[in-house]
Amino acid sequence: MSTIICIIGNKGGTGKTTLSHMLCQGFGLLGQRSACVLTDVSREPLSPDGRRYVTADGRSPEALHKVVGKLRTMQDWIGVIDGGGNRSEVDRLLDSYADIVLLPFRDSHEDMRTVRRDLETFPRAYGLPSQWATNAWQRDAADRAVLELLGDHRDRLLHPVASLSASKLLLQKHIPASLPSNLGNACRALARQVMDVLETDADALGTDAHEAAHSLPAPTVLPAGYASTAHH
Repeated sequence: MSTIICIIGNKGGTGKTTLSHMLCQGFGLLGQRSACVLTDVSREPLSPDGRRYVTADGRSPEALHKVVGKLRTMQDWIGVIDGGGNRSEVDRLLDSYADIVLLPFRDSHEDMRTVRRDLETFPRAYGLPSQWATNAWQRDAADRAVLELLGDHRDRLLHPVASLSASKLLLQKHIPASLPSNLGNACRALARQVMDVLETDADALGTDAHEAAHSLPAPTVLPAGYASTAHH
């Protein structure tokens, strides 16, 4: 049985689409078969040519239901559903499909207040800091804001995905024949982190990943010292 990951959240502009493609690219680089599913009606499907994953169009409710049903019959695949923003009803539907929900948020108080509400709404979800600053001073300020606004949910926050200009290459209609190594490294790191949370190592994927995802132990998430700039 396949695993379904949904990237949702009420705040727009948090990088859901970018993260969806980065995650699938990372899975492909790790030898895992995956599909990136588009649901945002304001976007056009991207060509699968040259990608390490397939793309699927789930922009209508009927198409989405069909894609999810197909994925559920495909052994050892991972479906990543890009939920779009500001669509509460769609988010609730996708949560019902998902084995794990990711809620990206950027370094702003508005994003953090919104993701705090979403974490309360979706108890199986994890917050994912997105497009995070790499500058030490900016990172320290961002980490302090996380502690202040999301400290109660720190056990459900994943390691930040740093801002990376090369990630936009994955959103081109046709991606370049060669992608930068730093993009590949970032995609692999994100995929490994999510696989760690899902416990989808090779043995788990060969058994029942769906059951494993619904019985998650405490995941490996941000360390106790996350609200400082140090060492992670």
